[in-house]
Amino acid sequence: MTSFAPDSIVLNRKLPLWYQVSQSLRASILGRSSQDPLRLPTEEQLAEHYGVSVLTMRQALKELEDEGLISRHRRRGTFIEPDARRGAPVRLLGSVDAIVAQQSGMVTTLLGHGTAPLPPEVAEYYPDLAEAATYHRLRGDEKTGEPTNHARNWVRPELAGRIDPEDLLRWPMTKVLRDVVGADIGRITDTVEARLADPETARLLAVPLLSPILHYTGVTYDADGRVLDVVVIHYRGDRFSFTVTLEA
Repeated sequence: MTSFAPDSIVLNRKLPLWYQVSQSLRASILGRSSQDPLRLPTEEQLAEHYGVSVLTMRQALKELEDEGLISRHRRRGTFIEPDARRGAPVRLLGSVDAIVAQQSGMVTTLLGHGTAPLPPEVAEYYPDLAEAATYHRLRGDEKTGEPTNHARNWVRPELAGRIDPEDLLRWPMTKVLRDVVGADIGRITDTVEARLADPETARLLAVPLLSPILHYTGVTYDADGRVLDVVVIHYRGDRFSFTVTLEA
């Protein structure tokens, strides 16, 4: 039986290895196509693929098993759960791959893209620009089709020429910028606050007007500290929570 082939990752030795591996594998699982096999390689094969010990790999797999993304069967192997529920809590530990993982695995509709003036909440990050390339996406549960969040990105115009909008139906913007455009991402800052759904958000997310939502702003910087992308995402408050873990 052919095994599922996960993406590779460059490990950051300042972060727990099991966490980075679990998030990378999570992104691969949630971003797979329907034709990909469900069986995972063995623990030993995965450990070799990621360059970690079998014990580290086992801890990473347990994280995914606890989340319900995989199931492990003695003598048969480890398998991806095809009906695993998307929209799990977002857990950030400082890795770009964690961001990619949390944004993966949803059905995405591109509502529009083009060039537009910067709204005040975004303009502060781009003092040298009057307008930027915009991408508006609606994302939903893969199984039910239920809308869970909608995102608007504002990207530097010089990067937009290298972005294929079709890629945004498969991958999050962070992955496209890093792996397709070749941007040298230095850091990402996240801000999350509670808000009430305005008429547009209520309509897109199919929730009552003034329902609680999570308002997320993510700012992506390159290695020199220049802003590459600003994204504002509205998450349904009944489907998401945010957990930030700080490691000493």
